[in-house]
Amino acid sequence: MKTFVYTELQISMPFADAPWSDINVSLLERPGLINKTWLSGTTNQSLGGFYTFDSLENAQAFVTGYFPSEAEKFGVAQTTRLFDAEIVEEASRDMNSAHFQENANQKPGAFVYTEVQVNVPFEKAPWRDINPGLKVQPGLLSKTWLSGLHNNTLGGLYAFDTIGNAKTFALTEFPKEAASLNAAFYTRVFDAHPVVKASKALNSPFFIE
Repeated sequence: MKTFVYTELQISMPFADAPWSDINVSLLERPGLINKTWLSGTTNQSLGGFYTFDSLENAQAFVTGYFPSEAEKFGVAQTTRLFDAEIVEEASRDMNSAHFQENANQKPGAFVYTEVQVNVPFEKAPWRDINPGLKVQPGLLSKTWLSGLHNNTLGGLYAFDTIGNAKTFALTEFPKEAASLNAAFYTRVFDAHPVVKASKALNSPFFIE
């Protein structure tokens, strides 16, 4: 089963200072890694990534072995999440997801990561009701739906044209969506501009030319 992985380090480091080139060399040796999009926090300059793995087993090995060792090298705490990348395909294709298209080349200006604290198997998720409202959000290029492994949380990785539109969505619009589910939620906004070169080197579907 293809699996998505989300990671974030509790660190403040301008992306230009991040040792991404050395890390990329190591990542390219990780079994089953298909691609990674680097993430750079807009206000706190956190470092993270959104990955696709060819199997759950390889993704689990990454989040339980390799990534914690990287966090230890930086001397910081870390966050990792695993998501079923297959069950969300139909919902994500409907939202122009770069992860389910060839040569999407969306060239986003920002990313938004969301996760809602619910336990809803994805086949029961109201994505058909939610997607039409998302499609009219200013500047939204695409969304990859996320379904948490083992806990059935609902979330997404969104690509926006600008940081301004991404922030408006994360601060104003997404809280309404979470409120409709009567649930707590988690949002992050990332600047896509500094991570283009590093992400291209790891076959990010957002920056294919």
